[in-house]
Amino acid sequence: MIPLKNRVVVDGDACPVKPEIARTVRSCGATALMVSSHAHRLEAEPGVEVVTVDASDQAADLYIANAIKPSDVLVTGDYGLAALGLARGAAVLTPRGRQIGESDIDGLLAQRHHSARMRRGGKRTKGPPPFTDEDRARFQQKLTFLLRGMQENRQP
Repeated sequence: MIPLKNRVVVDGDACPVKPEIARTVRSCGATALMVSSHAHRLEAEPGVEVVTVDASDQAADLYIANAIKPSDVLVTGDYGLAALGLARGAAVLTPRGRQIGESDIDGLLAQRHHSARMRRGGKRTKGPPPFTDEDRARFQQKLTFLLRGMQENRQP
């Protein structure tokens, strides 16, 4: 039996590391599935499948939630989607290269809820720091590490 290729599933609408993902999956012998709305059109390329969903609020997240498999790596900055990916057995990585695990997700969701409550109450919350080249490098290194580790675990 030929082992399946590893797959990286990407929440593509606001993902700043799409070129890094494409390069990494090709170099690791994996594939990528990038999901985005019509407003964020992406182009398919070797090793990268693109799925375009309608522009409704959660269309990309719903598609990903239904498509994700335990052997996948999910790339997202959305903690709600990350929780769904973890529940489905996927590895979860943020575009800044942080791997999110079961022990992290409850705190991250609570923090997200608290910030949303503050904003609804008229308070301003601090956004993330600017995305840097170091973030890109950390992401690509972590994704490579995850994909190569998954390949080694599949070897007989």
